[in-house]
Amino acid sequence: MMLTECKVWRNALSLFRGSEYNRFLWTARKEPLTYYDMNLSAQDHQTFFICEADAGKPEYEIMQTAWRERDPLQRIKAAHDALTKNPECTPAYILLAEEEASTIVESEKLFKQALKVAEGNYRRSQQLQHLSPMQEALHRRDTNVLVYLKRRLAMCARKLGKLREAVKMMRDLMKEFPMLNVFNIHENLIEALLEMQCYADVQAVLAKYDGSIKERFYIAISYTHKAVQHGLRWCPDINLPKSATICYTAALLKARGVSDKFSPDVASKRGLSTAEMNAVEAIHRAVEFNPHVPKYLLEMKSLILPPEHILKRGDSEAIAYAFFHLPHWKRVEGALNLLHCTWEGTFRMIPYPLEKGHLFYPYPTCTESTDRELLPAFHEVSVYPKKELPFFILFTAGLCSLTALLALLTHQYPEPMGVLARTVVSWLSLPVSFLLDKVEAVLPSSLLHQLSRI
Repeated sequence: MMLTECKVWRNALSLFRGSEYNRFLWTARKEPLTYYDMNLSAQDHQTFFICEADAGKPEYEIMQTAWRERDPLQRIKAAHDALTKNPECTPAYILLAEEEASTIVESEKLFKQALKVAEGNYRRSQQLQHLSPMQEALHRRDTNVLVYLKRRLAMCARKLGKLREAVKMMRDLMKEFPMLNVFNIHENLIEALLEMQCYADVQAVLAKYDGSIKERFYIAISYTHKAVQHGLRWCPDINLPKSATICYTAALLKARGVSDKFSPDVASKRGLSTAEMNAVEAIHRAVEFNPHVPKYLLEMKSLILPPEHILKRGDSEAIAYAFFHLPHWKRVEGALNLLHCTWEGTFRMIPYPLEKGHLFYPYPTCTESTDRELLPAFHEVSVYPKKELPFFILFTAGLCSLTALLALLTHQYPEPMGVLARTVVSWLSLPVSFLLDKVEAVLPSSLLHQLSRI
């Protein structure tokens, strides 16, 4: 069982290539996406939007190759060719909405066209799904297309400021397809609710996906024996799926209750209250899960556009979270100040994070190499913060080592070391002799005579 396996996930809040990523490319003349990231997206699209039942259909065969094209103009041309052969080819509409549309409004229009076709396909395949494995695969494909379109339409509404409409679409989608978690729609919902400042609704979503204390306890009990077999420290959170969005949003909600009146000076004198302690523990929990987020939230490190795929607990996830959630932290008075004062305390609780975790599994060692593949070359990838030893300890260790070395050499080679010591002393005395000669030359002899008598 690989506990530190680095699995790459689709970014639930990924941007639109045509209207967002390309705008950065035209302005900065830098590629915002890596080939590795785009190749993963192509594999996703082939898996979600094409199935074995589409074999022999020319429009779907065109789209099968279109996703793999490296040149965006060739991909767009292939999508138009597919629509020429079949005006109801939904994958072609999706590609055009993602890559050809230069504004969110244009993307929304294309997604709505595709949605009309997708809803009809879904109803037809739903009735026939039990007839054969081929029909079942077709229905699964139609379900993926329908969910993808509705989620992207909800994201369009969110970007266009239609927050209530976006939240309703996301809630309906989660209610209609409760078992389809591959798109992580709840993370889109959390972000939209935070923008509306509906904190009670956000707490309700977290209660479902993060779990209450009681739920975490009973889930953890069932894994205790398995954890012991692998030499792990048992704890409530360790076996539940997490994300930076869930952990840091939970910390934000707890910080919201105390951050406006929090003062580190006052807290150091009287101690932390229960509410403040809960907020600090939530921040420590979030930082243990992903230690890269605070530097982006505190603007100690510059943000870039988030990739289309992220690695949980890695720098890519931290960028994706901070890119969308930094305004929500700024909106809560004192939240960033509380984070600034407390986040580094997490590393005192976990002296050896790569070997032993506290609330989660040990931090994966493979995150850095995977993040370098996901993030563009002009970005400096963040690595797990290493503990820096104080200068006094380093100086003392160096001095002791030098003294021990000199003692050993003196014992083994007494005569050469004696010559060396006399040579060093003579060298060190040269500047002193030089200064004394200069002083004698400048000052009168009577003054020197009086000073010698004193």
